[in-house]
Amino acid sequence: MLFAIDIGNSHTVIGLFKDEILIGQWRLKSDRDRTDDELAIRCHGLFSLIGVKAETITGIIIASVVPALETSWISCCRKYLAANLERPLMAVSAENIKDSIRIKTEHPEEVGTDRLVNSIAGWQKYRCNLVIIDFGTAITFDCVSVRCEYLGGAILPGIAIALDALSSRTAKLPRIDVRVGPEKVIGTNTVQAMKSGILHGYGALVDGMTQKIRLEMGCSECDKSEFKVIATGGMAHLIAPYALSIGELEPMLTLEGLHFLHSRQQKND
Repeated sequence: MLFAIDIGNSHTVIGLFKDEILIGQWRLKSDRDRTDDELAIRCHGLFSLIGVKAETITGIIIASVVPALETSWISCCRKYLAANLERPLMAVSAENIKDSIRIKTEHPEEVGTDRLVNSIAGWQKYRCNLVIIDFGTAITFDCVSVRCEYLGGAILPGIAIALDALSSRTAKLPRIDVRVGPEKVIGTNTVQAMKSGILHGYGALVDGMTQKIRLEMGCSECDKSEFKVIATGGMAHLIAPYALSIGELEPMLTLEGLHFLHSRQQKND
């Protein structure tokens, strides 16, 4: 049983794989004050919901963009979940995955491990030119060539950040729920106008950015088998219906990438 952990700024997604199958996955708030003991209690409770015992875990892999939480998770795993590991816990870094993807940016060590894991997972699945858009605390665009080269990308504020800014920095704009979309693009009241701005606005942003990236990657004439746009992350499902360029919705992409990297490590040992 593989325990995969993806630590993000707002949420931590954890998953359990039995062989190739993801049998359980959960999204937790990324609380930097959580101790290793508290994390262990949470994990044991979640595992019990699907009838899994901690001693059946034989592998652990972690990707993190939050150093403080990474330390707590590693401590938790080593204290409570490592009794039957077949090999040491793997913490993903640009250095230890360099055989899985060629990083072509100026400073490879600056690239978030989640972005690299997503890029590896996407390429392994589709093996073509890719734009992977992760809708998390930040929205990231990651560009991968058909030769499995990480080319770089773009970073912009996420949807939750935008919504918080609108309600906190303006006197009359309320907090809104964007899980139900606007009736039309031209909002006839404040809430509908805000929903349109967020959903249609971010959708248009995705389409515009994707078109520019496609040109810069030399893929303007590529068909759908040669160039794909993949959406992942907690809010991907909200924006996907408003962005015509998104071709694939892959909510478990990071966990799948962690599973691939762990399996590759096993084969190389």
